[in-house]
Order: sequence, then C-alpha cells, then structure tokens
Amino acid sequence: MTAFALSLVLAAAFIHASWNYFLKRSGGGTLFVWLFASLSALFYAPLAAFIIWWQRPEFGWMHFALMFASAALHTAYYLLLDRGYRSGDLSVVYPLARGTGPLITMVCAVLLLQERPSALAVTGALLIGGGAIALTGDPRRLRESGNYHAVGFALLTGCMIASYTLVDKVAVAAFLIPPLVQDWAANLGRVLLMTPTALRQRAAIGAVWRRAKMEIIAVALLCPLSYILVLTAMVFTPVSYVAPAREVSILIAALMGTHLLAEGDVVRRLSAAVTMVAGIVCLAVG
Repeated sequence: MTAFALSLVLAAAFIHASWNYFLKRSGGGTLFVWLFASLSALFYAPLAAFIIWWQRPEFGWMHFALMFASAALHTAYYLLLDRGYRSGDLSVVYPLARGTGPLITMVCAVLLLQERPSALAVTGALLIGGGAIALTGDPRRLRESGNYHAVGFALLTGCMIASYTLVDKVAVAAFLIPPLVQDWAANLGRVLLMTPTALRQRAAIGAVWRRAKMEIIAVALLCPLSYILVLTAMVFTPVSYVAPAREVSILIAALMGTHLLAEGDVVRRLSAAVTMVAGIVCLAVG
C-alpha cells in the first residue's frame, strides 16, 4: 500500500470513528438515519453534479445496478448499526462490526476478485481482526452488561460492510464510477428506500430533529466524507489492503467510548489497540 493510499485511509478512519460517536451519542433511530441521509444527499449534490459535468462519465445499466446494490446494502448497514448502538456499547458494537468486516472482505476478494495479498498483509488483517475481537472482552460478560443482543447486530453489520465494500470496489475500479458520485448515488438511493418508512412516522420527524439536530448535521457531513476517501484509495489499491487498514478507526472509537462515553476498561482496550497497530504496519509494509 502506498503512503498516499494509507494517508487517505487513516484520515477516513478518524472521520469514521467520529461520526459513529455522534450516532451513538444521539440515541439514533430510523428517522435519525433518514434525516442524516437526506441532508447528506443535499450537501453533496453540487459536488456530484460538478464531477459528472467535469469528467462526463458514461453510465450503462451495470453502473446503475451497482449504485442500487450499494444503496440497498448501505441501507441495511446503517439500520443494523443503529440498532446495535441502541442495544449495546460503542466499544462493543463498533469493534465487532469493523473487525469482522475486513476479514470477510479479504476472503471474498481472494475468492471472487482473484486478489493475492502477501503473507505479511494477511498477517496484518488477522492481527487487526484479533485485536478488534479482544476489544470486546470476555464473552461471558456480554450478557451481564446488556450487550448480548448487540453482538448479533454487530456481526450482521460486519457482513454488510464486506458486501458493500466489494460492490463499491467493482464500481470505482472496474466500471470507473467516480468515488464521490458512487457514494452520493448510493446515499440518494438510501433516502428513496427509507422515505416510505419515514413518512409513516412523519409526526415524529420534528421531535427527532429538535432532539439531535447537531448530531444529524455532523453525521451528514462526516459520513460521506469518510467513505469517499476510502473509495478514492480503492481506485488504485487492492480492496484486501484498504478494508483492513481502515479498521484503525476501532482504536479511535474505543478511546472515544472509554473517555467520552465512560465505558471503561482502558488497559484491555489499549492492549488490543497495540495489536491492531501492528496489523496496520504489516499492511503498510506488505
């Protein structure tokens, strides 16, 4: 992985952990997800229009199919992630979701995209995944802490991460859809998919906006930005390297959970974080 690609991924990791912190702090909910998706589509529309005008990409049915597939997978991802945060701690849900996602992605990239990561890169991915799982602590304590059901949502979220990462890799690298356009189109599709549900709860939209206005705006701005940086890196970097490297965000989110949300257990989280940093170094060198 080049230094430029790694810098893009690490910047994306910090931004990604930040918007997840805002989502957890807000209390979330389906209307929260719909509101920030709607604002994201609005905020990034001028940039998407400019890129389409400037680059003039040619879109066929397969391009639109990839955009729709990404929209559907991202919709499931956000709803599962939000449900996980409403069921358990940030420092449990985030590591499990982000830790299992890249391992699934790497296996699928090898089997389906014929990518051949080096042994050092594979070692790095395993270290990151192992560190992420270690961050969750003793599984027997999950039930006692009330996080037991959150684990299932986190693992399903990890499957969605692997799925949309592979779809978007094909979109930006094989079909040359500009990264910002791919993310914006998927976001717009998510709004369209969720609008019927939101309209059935229209009476509560105002209350959600008043309760979490600042968090909605923050997530609307930061969420697309973090993924656009990742998509840009994937244009010229194998997905089996990018997907695990971005999981350094687990360290950032764990520290946010420990210090900002008072979720505790600093020693275990830092030990697991060291393992993940070693994995990042392996990926960068490999």
